[in-house]
Amino acid sequence: MRMDDSTLLFGWPGRAGAASASMEKSSLRAVLEKHYAACNHKDWIHPDPLEVVYRYESGRDREVVGLIAACLAYGRVGHILQNLARVLEVLGPSPHECLVRADAPWLNEYLGGFKHRWTTSEELVAFLMGIASVLNRYGSLEQCFLENHRLDADSTLPGLIEFVKTLRGSEAHTSLLPAPEKGSACKRLHLYLRWMVRRDDVDPGCWRGVSPSQLIVPLDTHMHRIARALGMTTRKQANLAAAEDATRAFRVLSPEDPVRYDFSLTRLGIRGDLDLDEFLQKCQGL
Repeated sequence: MRMDDSTLLFGWPGRAGAASASMEKSSLRAVLEKHYAACNHKDWIHPDPLEVVYRYESGRDREVVGLIAACLAYGRVGHILQNLARVLEVLGPSPHECLVRADAPWLNEYLGGFKHRWTTSEELVAFLMGIASVLNRYGSLEQCFLENHRLDADSTLPGLIEFVKTLRGSEAHTSLLPAPEKGSACKRLHLYLRWMVRRDDVDPGCWRGVSPSQLIVPLDTHMHRIARALGMTTRKQANLAAAEDATRAFRVLSPEDPVRYDFSLTRLGIRGDLDLDEFLQKCQGL
């Protein structure tokens, strides 16, 4: 069921009428902006896989490192950063240049035995060779994405579906690249697009051909809980439909940048010095 944006965003019990909805919209935006101003800073990134992207200066290295970091971003953050460090050590000072020249036997030699939860070294090497193939064919990951992305599209989803197919190549399954067309929230892939497309004190914004207005919320358990608490979705599963609900609702607040509040809001579920329950109670009391 597709709900109206205002119903999703301002559907708390006891609230009705256009004037009430308008006031709630303005008040909620003010609360979110205050939280964004307080938390959306580079100093707040650690510990987060995004931090490794900033170790590289060039956009061509950042887009490669960002994809590897985002796709490995599941499980305990300490384990993620540890395994990322191993991969990036092998790829050297310029992961882009390394992968353009790499072959599977060389990667297998140096990454054999790699294991990140259920991701095997075989999957990792196939993933890296998929990136290598794209770089050699298109010159950059961005150009590959733009081959199937339209500036007038409602979202990045159609382009993402084809982007993943190209990266996968002949691989029927990989834990690193879920298939967006199957209805999963694909949080890691939408997180990658947030990093590449948006530009502020947190997101590096390496790409120029995609509009932030087309992004989909990277829906993890924290954002799903927040979206449900704020009436942005009633869906019990954190799937693509729930992510699209949340995105439409955030687009009411920030039409040109619906993913604007993603980083600052997810800190509420990650950092021990922030209180998610207190924040939600404040929003629901508007």
